[in-house]
Amino acid sequence: MNVYKANSDSIQQAAEIIKRGGLVAFPTETVYGLGADGLNPIAVAKIFEVKKRPSFNPLILHIADKDSLKKFSPIKNEKIDLLTEKFWPGPLTLVLPKTEIVPDIVTSGNPTIAVRMPDHPVALQLIEASGTPIAAPSANKFGHLSPTEAKHVEKYLGDKVDIILDGGKSFVGVESTIIQFHENEFYLLRPGGLSKEDIEKEIGKIKTGKVNPDKPNAPGQLPFHYSPQTPLKFFNRRLLNKKKKIGVLFFKENEIDFPFADVKILSPNGNLREAAANLFSHLHDLEKENLDLILVEPVEEKGLGRAIMDRLRKASNK
Repeated sequence: MNVYKANSDSIQQAAEIIKRGGLVAFPTETVYGLGADGLNPIAVAKIFEVKKRPSFNPLILHIADKDSLKKFSPIKNEKIDLLTEKFWPGPLTLVLPKTEIVPDIVTSGNPTIAVRMPDHPVALQLIEASGTPIAAPSANKFGHLSPTEAKHVEKYLGDKVDIILDGGKSFVGVESTIIQFHENEFYLLRPGGLSKEDIEKEIGKIKTGKVNPDKPNAPGQLPFHYSPQTPLKFFNRRLLNKKKKIGVLFFKENEIDFPFADVKILSPNGNLREAAANLFSHLHDLEKENLDLILVEPVEEKGLGRAIMDRLRKASNK
Protein backbone atom coordinates (compact mmCIF):
# COMPACT_ATOMS: atom_id res chain seq x y z
CA MET A 1 0.00 0.00 0.00
CA ASN A 2 1.36 3.42 -0.96
CA VAL A 3 -0.55 5.55 1.58
CA TYR A 4 1.72 7.10 4.20
CA LYS A 5 0.88 9.26 7.17
CA ALA A 6 2.30 12.69 6.40
CA ASN A 7 5.38 13.38 8.54
CA SER A 8 8.88 14.68 7.95
CA ASP A 9 10.15 11.32 6.66
CA SER A 10 7.27 10.62 4.26
CA ILE A 11 7.25 14.22 3.00
CA GLN A 12 10.97 13.97 2.23
CA GLN A 13 10.36 10.64 0.47
CA ALA A 14 7.59 12.27 -1.57
CA ALA A 15 9.86 15.21 -2.44
CA GLU A 16 12.48 12.82 -3.83
CA ILE A 17 9.77 11.25 -5.99
CA ILE A 18 8.83 14.70 -7.31
CA LYS A 19 12.49 15.40 -8.12
CA ARG A 20 12.72 12.11 -10.05
CA GLY A 21 9.67 13.00 -12.15
CA GLY A 22 7.13 10.90 -10.26
CA LEU A 23 3.59 11.53 -9.02
CA VAL A 24 2.59 12.40 -5.45
CA ALA A 25 -0.92 12.81 -4.06
CA PHE A 26 -0.91 15.32 -1.21
CA PRO A 27 -3.37 17.21 0.99
CA THR A 28 -4.25 20.86 0.63
CA GLU A 29 -6.86 22.87 2.50
CA THR A 30 -9.21 22.62 -0.51
CA VAL A 31 -8.94 19.04 -1.84
CA TYR A 32 -6.17 16.48 -2.34
CA GLY A 33 -3.89 17.24 -5.29
CA LEU A 34 -2.11 14.98 -7.76
CA GLY A 35 1.29 16.61 -8.05
CA ALA A 36 4.34 16.53 -10.32
CA ASP A 37 7.32 18.81 -10.90
CA GLY A 38 5.66 21.80 -12.54
CA LEU A 39 8.78 22.60 -14.58
CA ASN A 40 9.20 19.06 -15.95
CA PRO A 41 6.94 18.54 -18.99
CA ILE A 42 7.39 14.75 -19.01
CA ALA A 43 6.40 14.50 -15.34
CA VAL A 44 3.38 16.77 -15.89
CA ALA A 45 2.27 14.60 -18.82
CA LYS A 46 1.85 11.71 -16.36
CA ILE A 47 -0.84 13.71 -14.54
CA PHE A 48 -2.96 13.92 -17.69
CA GLU A 49 -2.38 10.24 -18.42
CA VAL A 50 -3.28 8.97 -14.94
CA LYS A 51 -6.34 11.20 -14.55
CA LYS A 52 -7.46 10.70 -18.17
CA ARG A 53 -7.68 14.48 -18.22
CA PRO A 54 -8.17 16.30 -21.55
CA SER A 55 -4.92 17.94 -22.63
CA PHE A 56 -6.74 21.23 -23.29
CA ASN A 57 -7.64 21.59 -19.60
CA PRO A 58 -4.82 23.50 -17.79
CA LEU A 59 -3.37 22.83 -14.35
CA ILE A 60 -2.66 25.00 -11.31
CA LEU A 61 0.95 25.65 -10.34
CA HIS A 62 1.41 25.47 -6.54
CA ILE A 63 4.14 27.54 -4.88
CA ALA A 64 5.43 27.73 -1.32
CA ASP A 65 6.23 31.44 -0.96
CA LYS A 66 4.68 34.62 -2.33
CA ASP A 67 7.95 36.03 -3.64
CA SER A 68 8.39 33.18 -6.10
CA LEU A 69 5.32 34.37 -8.05
CA LYS A 70 7.57 36.73 -10.03
CA LYS A 71 9.42 33.71 -11.50
CA PHE A 72 6.24 32.54 -13.18
CA SER A 73 4.46 35.80 -14.07
CA PRO A 74 5.96 39.16 -15.07
CA ILE A 75 2.90 41.13 -13.96
CA LYS A 76 3.31 43.80 -11.28
CA ASN A 77 0.10 45.25 -9.89
CA GLU A 78 -0.88 46.75 -6.52
CA LYS A 79 -4.18 44.87 -6.36
CA ILE A 80 -2.47 41.55 -7.05
CA ASP A 81 -0.08 42.37 -4.21
CA LEU A 82 -3.08 43.11 -1.98
CA LEU A 83 -4.66 39.75 -2.82
CA THR A 84 -1.52 37.69 -2.23
CA GLU A 85 -0.78 39.54 1.00
CA LYS A 86 -4.32 39.02 2.31
CA PHE A 87 -5.25 35.58 0.97
CA TRP A 88 -2.02 33.62 0.41
CA PRO A 89 -1.56 31.02 1.62
CA GLY A 90 -5.19 30.15 0.96
CA PRO A 91 -7.86 28.96 -1.48
CA LEU A 92 -7.28 31.65 -4.13
CA THR A 93 -5.84 30.95 -7.59
CA LEU A 94 -4.70 33.81 -9.80
CA VAL A 95 -4.62 33.52 -13.59
CA LEU A 96 -1.85 35.77 -14.90
CA PRO A 97 0.40 36.10 -17.96
CA LYS A 98 3.15 33.50 -17.70
CA THR A 99 6.92 33.64 -18.10
CA GLU A 100 8.79 31.35 -20.49
CA ILE A 101 9.97 29.12 -17.61
CA VAL A 102 6.47 27.58 -17.36
CA PRO A 103 6.05 24.61 -19.73
CA ASP A 104 3.18 24.86 -22.20
CA ILE A 105 1.76 21.51 -21.04
CA VAL A 106 0.95 23.06 -17.64
CA THR A 107 -1.05 25.87 -19.25
CA SER A 108 -2.43 23.76 -22.12
CA GLY A 109 -0.80 26.19 -24.52
CA ASN A 110 -2.41 29.28 -23.00
CA PRO A 111 -0.26 32.41 -22.50
CA THR A 112 -1.48 32.53 -18.88
CA ILE A 113 -0.65 30.50 -15.78
CA ALA A 114 -2.99 29.59 -12.91
CA VAL A 115 -1.00 29.79 -9.68
CA ARG A 116 -1.68 29.60 -5.96
CA MET A 117 -0.05 29.11 -2.57
CA PRO A 118 -1.91 26.39 -0.60
CA ASP A 119 -2.71 26.81 3.09
CA HIS A 120 -1.66 23.38 4.33
CA PRO A 121 1.59 22.57 6.16
CA VAL A 122 2.09 19.27 4.32
CA ALA A 123 1.64 20.89 0.90
CA LEU A 124 4.00 23.75 1.73
CA GLN A 125 6.64 21.44 3.18
CA LEU A 126 6.42 19.18 0.13
CA ILE A 127 6.87 22.07 -2.31
CA GLU A 128 9.82 23.44 -0.33
CA ALA A 129 11.50 20.04 0.00
CA SER A 130 11.01 19.37 -3.72
CA GLY A 131 12.71 22.63 -4.66
CA THR A 132 10.25 23.24 -7.49
CA PRO A 133 6.68 24.43 -7.98
CA ILE A 134 4.22 21.56 -8.12
CA ALA A 135 1.60 21.33 -10.86
CA ALA A 136 -1.49 19.67 -9.45
CA PRO A 137 -5.16 19.16 -10.25
CA SER A 138 -7.42 17.21 -7.90
CA ALA A 139 -6.23 13.64 -7.22
CA ASN A 140 -9.08 11.76 -8.90
CA LYS A 141 -10.13 10.50 -12.27
CA PHE A 142 -11.25 13.32 -14.51
CA GLY A 143 -14.87 14.32 -13.98
CA HIS A 144 -15.33 12.32 -10.79
CA LEU A 145 -15.90 13.56 -7.24
CA SER A 146 -13.02 15.57 -5.81
CA PRO A 147 -11.05 13.83 -3.03
CA THR A 148 -11.02 15.39 0.42
CA GLU A 149 -9.40 12.43 2.21
CA ALA A 150 -6.52 10.08 1.38
CA LYS A 151 -8.93 7.13 1.10
CA HIS A 152 -10.74 8.91 -1.76
CA VAL A 153 -7.44 9.18 -3.66
CA GLU A 154 -6.69 5.51 -3.02
CA LYS A 155 -10.14 4.56 -4.35
CA TYR A 156 -9.69 6.47 -7.61
CA LEU A 157 -5.99 6.19 -8.38
CA GLY A 158 -4.57 3.43 -6.15
CA ASP A 159 -1.13 2.30 -7.31
CA LYS A 160 -1.10 4.71 -10.27
CA VAL A 161 0.43 7.24 -7.83
CA ASP A 162 3.92 6.70 -6.42
CA ILE A 163 2.92 7.85 -2.93
CA ILE A 164 -0.21 9.23 -1.24
CA LEU A 165 0.45 11.51 1.73
CA ASP A 166 -2.34 11.27 4.30
CA GLY A 167 -2.74 14.64 5.98
CA GLY A 168 -6.30 14.18 7.24
CA LYS A 169 -9.48 15.66 5.84
CA SER A 170 -9.26 18.85 3.76
CA PHE A 171 -10.80 21.54 5.94
CA VAL A 172 -12.13 23.83 3.17
CA GLY A 173 -13.48 20.94 1.10
CA VAL A 174 -14.04 22.65 -2.27
CA GLU A 175 -11.48 23.77 -4.81
CA SER A 176 -9.91 27.21 -4.84
CA THR A 177 -11.60 30.32 -6.18
CA ILE A 178 -10.05 31.30 -9.51
CA ILE A 179 -9.83 34.90 -10.71
CA GLN A 180 -8.08 36.23 -13.79
CA PHE A 181 -6.28 39.55 -14.17
CA HIS A 182 -6.70 40.79 -17.74
CA GLU A 183 -6.32 44.32 -19.10
CA ASN A 184 -6.42 45.82 -15.59
CA GLU A 185 -9.68 44.05 -14.71
CA PHE A 186 -10.36 41.04 -12.48
CA TYR A 187 -12.71 38.26 -13.60
CA LEU A 188 -14.20 35.41 -11.58
CA LEU A 189 -13.59 32.16 -13.50
CA ARG A 190 -14.56 29.65 -10.80
CA PRO A 191 -16.22 30.19 -7.40
CA GLY A 192 -14.46 28.27 -4.66
CA GLY A 193 -13.21 28.23 -1.10
CA LEU A 194 -12.78 32.02 -0.90
CA SER A 195 -15.96 34.03 -1.35
CA LYS A 196 -16.37 36.66 -4.05
CA GLU A 197 -17.52 39.06 -1.34
CA ASP A 198 -14.25 38.70 0.59
CA ILE A 199 -12.21 39.35 -2.54
CA GLU A 200 -14.27 42.43 -3.43
CA LYS A 201 -13.66 43.90 0.03
CA GLU A 202 -9.99 44.13 -0.93
CA ILE A 203 -10.01 45.15 -4.60
CA GLY A 204 -13.54 46.30 -5.44
CA LYS A 205 -16.03 44.71 -7.83
CA ILE A 206 -14.87 41.80 -9.97
CA LYS A 207 -16.53 40.79 -13.21
CA THR A 208 -17.79 37.40 -14.31
CA GLY A 209 -15.33 35.82 -16.72
CA LYS A 210 -16.38 34.45 -20.10
CA VAL A 211 -15.90 30.69 -20.31
CA ASN A 212 -14.75 28.98 -23.49
CA PRO A 213 -15.30 25.23 -22.88
CA ASP A 214 -13.21 24.40 -25.95
CA LYS A 215 -10.20 26.38 -24.70
CA PRO A 216 -10.39 26.96 -20.92
CA ASN A 217 -7.58 29.01 -19.36
CA ALA A 218 -8.09 27.57 -15.88
CA PRO A 219 -9.48 24.37 -14.32
CA GLY A 220 -13.13 23.83 -13.40
CA GLN A 221 -14.70 25.63 -16.35
CA LEU A 222 -16.11 22.66 -18.22
CA PRO A 223 -19.91 22.16 -17.97
CA PHE A 224 -19.58 18.61 -16.57
CA HIS A 225 -17.32 17.95 -13.58
CA TYR A 226 -17.14 16.86 -9.91
CA SER A 227 -19.66 14.05 -10.44
CA PRO A 228 -20.49 10.83 -8.57
CA GLN A 229 -21.09 7.71 -10.63
CA THR A 230 -24.69 7.66 -9.35
CA PRO A 231 -27.06 10.01 -11.24
CA LEU A 232 -27.47 13.26 -9.30
CA LYS A 233 -30.42 15.64 -9.58
CA PHE A 234 -31.64 18.70 -7.70
CA PHE A 235 -34.45 17.86 -5.29
CA ASN A 236 -37.91 17.71 -6.82
CA ARG A 237 -40.84 15.82 -5.27
CA ARG A 238 -41.74 14.46 -8.72
CA LEU A 239 -38.51 12.45 -8.63
CA LEU A 240 -39.51 10.57 -5.47
CA ASN A 241 -40.21 6.93 -6.32
CA LYS A 242 -40.50 4.24 -3.66
CA LYS A 243 -39.41 1.61 -6.18
CA LYS A 244 -36.02 3.29 -6.42
CA LYS A 245 -33.17 3.40 -3.91
CA ILE A 246 -32.75 7.13 -3.37
CA GLY A 247 -30.22 8.98 -1.26
CA VAL A 248 -30.52 12.65 -0.44
CA LEU A 249 -28.21 15.50 0.52
CA PHE A 250 -29.99 18.25 2.47
CA PHE A 251 -28.52 21.56 3.55
CA LYS A 252 -29.78 21.78 7.17
CA GLU A 253 -32.45 19.15 7.86
CA ASN A 254 -34.79 16.55 6.42
CA GLU A 255 -38.42 17.70 6.43
CA ILE A 256 -39.60 15.20 3.78
CA ASP A 257 -41.68 12.16 4.73
CA PHE A 258 -40.13 9.59 2.41
CA PRO A 259 -38.20 6.33 2.98
CA PHE A 260 -34.83 7.52 1.70
CA ALA A 261 -32.11 4.87 1.58
CA ASP A 262 -29.65 7.36 3.08
CA VAL A 263 -29.80 10.96 4.26
CA LYS A 264 -26.83 13.31 4.59
CA ILE A 265 -26.92 16.81 6.11
CA LEU A 266 -24.35 19.38 5.01
CA SER A 267 -24.66 21.60 8.08
CA PRO A 268 -27.30 21.25 10.82
CA ASN A 269 -26.59 24.88 11.81
CA GLY A 270 -26.87 26.18 8.25
CA ASN A 271 -23.19 27.17 8.14
CA LEU A 272 -21.99 27.46 4.54
CA ARG A 273 -18.35 26.93 5.52
CA GLU A 274 -19.24 23.65 7.24
CA ALA A 275 -21.46 22.71 4.29
CA ALA A 276 -18.62 23.24 1.81
CA ALA A 277 -16.24 21.19 3.95
CA ASN A 278 -18.73 18.30 4.00
CA LEU A 279 -19.91 18.45 0.38
CA PHE A 280 -17.59 15.99 -1.34
CA SER A 281 -17.14 13.68 1.64
CA HIS A 282 -20.93 13.23 1.91
CA LEU A 283 -21.21 12.63 -1.84
CA HIS A 284 -18.44 10.03 -1.62
CA ASP A 285 -20.42 8.26 1.13
CA LEU A 286 -23.62 8.35 -0.94
CA GLU A 287 -21.76 7.06 -3.99
CA LYS A 288 -20.81 3.92 -2.03
CA GLU A 289 -24.45 3.03 -1.26
CA ASN A 290 -25.28 1.58 -4.70
CA LEU A 291 -28.17 4.03 -5.08
CA ASP A 292 -30.38 4.57 -8.12
CA LEU A 293 -30.43 8.33 -7.61
CA ILE A 294 -28.94 11.07 -5.43
CA LEU A 295 -31.12 14.11 -4.79
CA VAL A 296 -29.54 17.34 -3.55
CA GLU A 297 -31.10 20.43 -2.01
CA PRO A 298 -30.01 23.78 -3.49
CA VAL A 299 -28.36 26.32 -1.18
CA GLU A 300 -28.46 30.10 -1.33
CA GLU A 301 -25.87 31.44 -3.77
CA LYS A 302 -24.00 33.78 -1.50
CA GLY A 303 -20.56 33.37 0.02
CA LEU A 304 -19.43 29.76 -0.23
CA GLY A 305 -22.91 28.87 -1.43
CA ARG A 306 -21.76 29.90 -4.92
CA ALA A 307 -19.02 27.28 -4.89
CA ILE A 308 -21.37 24.58 -3.57
CA MET A 309 -23.96 25.29 -6.27
CA ASP A 310 -21.28 25.44 -8.98
CA ARG A 311 -20.13 21.92 -8.04
CA LEU A 312 -23.67 20.55 -7.78
CA ARG A 313 -24.75 22.00 -11.14
CA LYS A 314 -21.75 20.52 -12.90
CA ALA A 315 -22.31 17.17 -11.18
CA SER A 316 -25.95 17.17 -12.28
CA ASN A 317 -24.97 17.82 -15.91
CA LYS A 318 -23.63 14.30 -16.36
